[in-house]
Formats: sequence, C-alpha cells, structure tokens
Amino acid sequence: MRMLFLGAGGTGGYFGGRAAQAGADVTFLVREKRAQALRAEGLRIESPLGDAVVHPKIVTQNELKEDYDLVVLSCKAYDLDAAIEAIAPAVGEHTTILPIMNGVAHYEVLDTRFGAHRVLGGLCQISATLGEGGVVRHLNKGAAMTFGERTGDHNSARSQAIVAALGQAGFDLTNSANIYQAIWEKFTFLTSLAAATCLMRGTVGEIASTQDGLDILRGLIAETQAVATAMTHPVSAEADARTSKMMLDPNSPMTASMFRDLQGGQQVEADHIVGDMAARARTLGIETPYLRTAYCHLQVYQNRRAKQAQAAEKTA
Repeated sequence: MRMLFLGAGGTGGYFGGRAAQAGADVTFLVREKRAQALRAEGLRIESPLGDAVVHPKIVTQNELKEDYDLVVLSCKAYDLDAAIEAIAPAVGEHTTILPIMNGVAHYEVLDTRFGAHRVLGGLCQISATLGEGGVVRHLNKGAAMTFGERTGDHNSARSQAIVAALGQAGFDLTNSANIYQAIWEKFTFLTSLAAATCLMRGTVGEIASTQDGLDILRGLIAETQAVATAMTHPVSAEADARTSKMMLDPNSPMTASMFRDLQGGQQVEADHIVGDMAARARTLGIETPYLRTAYCHLQVYQNRRAKQAQAAEKTA
C-alpha cells in the first residue's frame, strides 16, 4: 500500500515516521524547506518509546504526480482548505483519504470535494510536537490511531489493507466497527478539555483545585455529552469514566494542545472544536453556558490576534 502523509509535523511525522521505520511504503508531502532538511538529515523522532532517524520518501507540491492508495491528513483544521488543494493531485480513482484530525466538521468539507466513499473516519491519541531543528518530539508513551468505514463493512478490503500496512508500525492501531462513536467520544472529551484549560489558562489540576473548578469541569463535560447524545452518539459509560478520571483530578498536569498553542500566541482550532460544538448545541436547543463562555473567550483571543497581525502588516 502506497501511503502519502501530508506534512511531517508532530502528529503526522510520528505516525508516518514509525510506519516508514517498520518498512511501510510511506511518502511525506512537505514544503521545500522541510523537504531539504528531511532529505539531508532524515526524519528524527525523540520518544519515550525509542528514538529513531528514518529516511522516508519525500515530495514537494511540484513533485506530486502519482496516485496513492492512502492519503493521511493530520493537519490543523484552519489549514484544511490548503491541505485539500495540496493533496488533490495525489487522489486517483482508487485513493482513500484518512483524516486523523480533531472534531467532525471536516468530514462535510472532504466529502464535498472528494466524495464520501473515499473518506474514512479517523482519529488519533498522541501528545507530540515539532521541536527545535524539526525534531518530532513524542511527549509521553501514548500513541494510538483509530480508523473505520463510516458506512459499510468495517472489514472491507481497504480496511484490511490499512491494518496490514500499519499494524506493525509500533503504535496502537484499531479498525473500529463504530468509528463515529469513537470520533464523538474523543470530540466531547477534547472540547471539554480545550474549553476548560483555555478559558482558565491553567492545567486540569489547577482548575480542579479551585473552589468552583470541579463544578465548571463537570458542567463542560455534561454540556458536550448532551450534544453527543442528541447527535445519536451518547458517550459510553466506559468513556465517561475515563473522561471523569482525567478531567477531575486535582493533581493532573494535563492541558489541551489548543491551550499550548494559545500560550504561544499561535493560531488555534477554536471554531472547529469549541465553536462547532457550541453551534451544534444551539441548533439542537441545548443550553451550554460554560461552553459559550469558553468560546467567547477564544473568539476574543482570535480577534485580537488578527488585529495585531493587520497592524504588523501596515508597519512592515
């Protein structure tokens, strides 16, 4: 199976790099500067599970000509339109697209452009970032990818081919028979975590240790899970227990990656995660005061950042 990974950042770089390390046919589509570095130095991974330097195939946009069996998207939601244009030349008659992005809003966009029959459901669990010098830094021991057919047989020929290609790559791989359930369970957890840590500008433990913190955290969990239930994907008891364990721990150092991006003054996936959940709640008639407050906070941040960028352009 010929696989194309868009970008070689923290997430795509880790999963694609581990697959290449295991001998899978992996190509990375990257910008010219990143391509030069990868060709010269290889893709470097630093991880508690073992460091590695791999030398996968590299292409830039101008070099992308052939069709691939599988295209893996791990981009941020705000880069989705650019990502679609970038991968379009690689999408042939039999190409499958596997997004392992956060949220759910991207499926409609991908379906419209490429056809729903090409697009699998997918998600990943990993804490990884691109460090200094382009090193892919895996920050803990967790690394998992889940995918599945959104309709039809989860043991389809293409699903079996993906398992065969990635099953020995050194990360947990699950071919889910109910991929939407898995997607929504992650969506509710991530939205609650991002909303809380971005709004309060602190870790789960710091929030949970305040007078009203546990009530606010429970409120965010309840609001997001109410939306999932109304969307016919109620969170399972097992997933709810995991969420409560991680979100209500007064000793937890956990934050959302969105909070880390916000701290660094970077662009954030506010609209695609917190905003999308709040919008669905409004359409469904579900009251979400905690979620709406968090999204308002994120919009203020985004608007201020946009104004600063405009001011910088005028003075440049």
